[in-house]
This record gives sequence, structure tokens and C-alpha cells, in this order.
Amino acid sequence: MGLLTAADAAPVRAAHRAVRRPRGTRPLFLGTYTSKEGGGTGIGLAEYDTRTGQLTATGVVTGVADPSYLALAPSGRTLYAVDEQQQGAVTALARAPGGPPTVLGTRSTGGAGPCHLSVHPTGRWLLSANYLSGSVAVHPVDRATGALGERTDLVTHTDPPPGPGQDGPHAHQIVTAPDGRHVLAVDLGNDTVYTYRLDTGAGRLGASSYATLRPGAGPRHLTFHPSGSFAYLANEVDNTVVVCGYDLRSGRLTPGAPQPTGTGPGTSYPAQILVTRNGRFAFLANRGHNSLTRYAVEAGGARLRLLDTVPVGGDFPRHIAFSPDERWLFAANQKSGSVTVFAVDARSGALKSAGAPFAAPMAVCVLPL
Repeated sequence: MGLLTAADAAPVRAAHRAVRRPRGTRPLFLGTYTSKEGGGTGIGLAEYDTRTGQLTATGVVTGVADPSYLALAPSGRTLYAVDEQQQGAVTALARAPGGPPTVLGTRSTGGAGPCHLSVHPTGRWLLSANYLSGSVAVHPVDRATGALGERTDLVTHTDPPPGPGQDGPHAHQIVTAPDGRHVLAVDLGNDTVYTYRLDTGAGRLGASSYATLRPGAGPRHLTFHPSGSFAYLANEVDNTVVVCGYDLRSGRLTPGAPQPTGTGPGTSYPAQILVTRNGRFAFLANRGHNSLTRYAVEAGGARLRLLDTVPVGGDFPRHIAFSPDERWLFAANQKSGSVTVFAVDARSGALKSAGAPFAAPMAVCVLPL
């Protein structure tokens, strides 16, 4: 069963509060594009069976334009979404037991096309990345309600200048490092990862250092090894993955040599990389190749060894995510408008399809709880 149409959404939202979640199911949220042809109507609501991975639609939250990326507050009480528009914004939504999230309010990011956001581990700050304008923003979070205050900082990436073939900075991700003191912003257009110090009292970003990739790499998404001493960087343009050293004291990132994605010649537009909680395996989503690459993580996190690639079962896997117990891996496939689910073997990291794709128009982000 796919996501509901706009006409169906209102009665489902009204009825949702009276529906008790069956035992063995967990909630899942879907980020979509609402302004594109064939797009969704808002934030998709679904449940997945913890025993089978099967997805069931439960409704949709309307009123948020192009909610293409979602994040949850550490408390679990508030959901945040980007509004990936020319006049970019971020929206906070309150979660209530037995009902759909409700919009608390929206704040401008001060830039265009925000495509990523994350919540600082303290829960006090929301960080967002404006893709089109190449900037990153900080918003305060009200501790009692989860609502967002006025922006406290906005930093535009200007140094170093873009390399050959790049048309300017394009911030694609912003995430807090494991030390909690530093924030890393991945800029696809500048081939650079910036490290900032976050003033957790004032919500201001202070430049610390930056790491440059080879020209035309197009870094898109970074994830940390559980040790905190290494990070893995997916490069969209040159079709590579890079293992980076990370200094927990200084926040300095040191990229290593580019590694293959196992997808053959040409670019496969790698989108996102995940690493398991035990630090043994990493998984990469390849949009052009429509596959998932599995790596063994070796040498305490310092090395990735390519194991295999498997078909994702959809078209253009833009985002992947684990269930909290890492038993399931979900892939949001933008062009096919679907979510595919894989069982993850805890011992080998092998992926096995959990069944037919779940229909979800313009699915670009999946957030299982």
C-alpha cells in the first residue's frame, strides 16, 4: 500500500488519533518533494513491522513545502523538516502519542534550497545546510516545546574558491562531531569539509579548519565511525568514498585516498554512507547504479574493504537509514517513488530484500524510529 492522496489525507489525520498501533510495529516518516511533478503531498507517515520489515501507510502531514530532509530531536518529541524552497526554511512539528505530528512553526534559514538538517546532541540547536546558496544556519530550540527561535547565525562558504567545473559553494550536510564541540559542514561545490566550533551558549559558529578534497570530488555526505577517530565521506561527482582521520581535540579532518564504489566506470552519484553501530560494516547508496555497496570496516575504522553491491530494487536511492536496532535498512528511491527494505545480517552485514517496494511518491528521505 502506498502513501495516501491529498484527498484522503484529512480524514486519515482525523482518524489517526483513534488508531492504536499494533504490537510489533514502529513509526516511520518520509521526506518528499511536493513541488515536483509526481511529487508527494507532504511528510509521509507509515509504520513498519519489526519482524518482517513490511511498511504500511498511515497518513500524511500537509502544510510543509518540499520537506526533503527530516530529523528527530534527541527527546523524540519533535520532528524537524527542511523546506527546500528558493526562500529556504525549517519547520518544527510536535509529536503526540496516537496522533500525527502537528506544525509548531517555521523559520527562515537565510538561504536557498536547504537540503539537510541535524539537531545538536544537547537538543538546544538546530543546524541546517542551504544547498543553493552554499551556507549553513543555526536556530535555537525551545527546550519545553521544541519550537524554533529566530536564527542565531548564518555562515556562507567562500574560502577556498570552487575548483574547475564547480559553479559555487553548495552546502549539502551539517552534522555535530562525536566530541560534541565541533560541527562539520560538507560542501559539494567547494570540494571542502568545514569544521566549526559551536558556541552552545550563543548559537554561533566559529571557523576552526577546513579539509579540501581533490578538485571535482563533490563531497556530499559524511558519517563517523563509532570510535570518533575516523569518518567516511561519499563523493557524488567523482564516484568515490574517502576514509578520513578525525582529531577529537582539534576537530581537524584529514582525508585519505579515494576508493571505488564497486559500481564500474562512470559516475553512480553516491548519495549517502552509513556505518553500523558496532563499526564492522558500512553501506553506500549509489543513485546512478541503483545499488547498495557493502564495505567491511577494518583496522579499527581506518580502512574500508569493498565486499559487494546489491540492486536496491528502485530508481535513484537518495537516502538510506537503519532501524534503531539495525535489523532493517530502508532506501528512499526518488525516481521510482518507492521505499525498499532490506534485512541486515548482523554477522556478515549481508543484505536481503524484505519484499516488494512500498509506493511513496518522490520519496527522498526515510526516518524509521
